[in-house]
Amino acid sequence: MAPHTSEEQRNKERVKTTLDQATSIFAEKNIRFTDLRRKVFEEIASTTASVGAYEVLDRLAKKGTRLAPISVYRALDALLEAGVVHRLESKNAYFACSRLHLPRTGRRPMFLSCEHCGNVFETDGDDIFKSIDATARAAKFEPRVKFVEVSGTCLECAAKRKDKE
Repeated sequence: MAPHTSEEQRNKERVKTTLDQATSIFAEKNIRFTDLRRKVFEEIASTTASVGAYEVLDRLAKKGTRLAPISVYRALDALLEAGVVHRLESKNAYFACSRLHLPRTGRRPMFLSCEHCGNVFETDGDDIFKSIDATARAAKFEPRVKFVEVSGTCLECAAKRKDKE
């Protein structure tokens, strides 16, 4: 049981650190980090996978906070505006920005979504966006790309599958 407890403790510390970083970002951007926004963010940050709005709603209800779906969607809009969560378009789900602790570079992220465990990884995708922009311009097309998502298998799941073979 000790390893499980240790893992839970690390997750609690990660969520607390992420929550502190989000609080600072909201303050920097002069956006109110209301109790509801904080609760919604905490539910999203408590996992490394993406979660849908109704899943957040269910999690909050189990903790005694009953809300209308529109309230969660409004909180999500504020979290997106602040840049502390991202939306995984393919699943209409949300995940906490994993780069809150890094200095802002203005570079755009790319999202890697594991089809097996559901974890979402965020990495620098600026070169891909530049390539998309250049290719589109060459075709006399004006792109509106906001995100690049790649589905596949994370290293941990790939190793588990390999072990089963």
